[in-house]
Amino acid sequence: MINVIEIVLSVLLVILAFIAINSQSLIKSVMLLSGISMLAVVAFVLLKAPDVAVTEAVIGSGLVTSLFVFTLLSFRKTGDIQ
Repeated sequence: MINVIEIVLSVLLVILAFIAINSQSLIKSVMLLSGISMLAVVAFVLLKAPDVAVTEAVIGSGLVTSLFVFTLLSFRKTGDIQ
């Protein structure tokens, strides 16, 4: 059962990565990156690495996503990004 979940999770990670790369909207790409990070957290938990999962959740999903969003919002105010 765990192998099926791991395979589905891996395929979903790859699909979300391709969607994020091909997305026309920068904010949509950032949100997809956050989703990829959260799925990576689930993958780390399945691999029995809870310390790496917590680190990925805090830094990868939380800090990096908020940094990207705040940066995009500050650029949109000045009109530098489409």
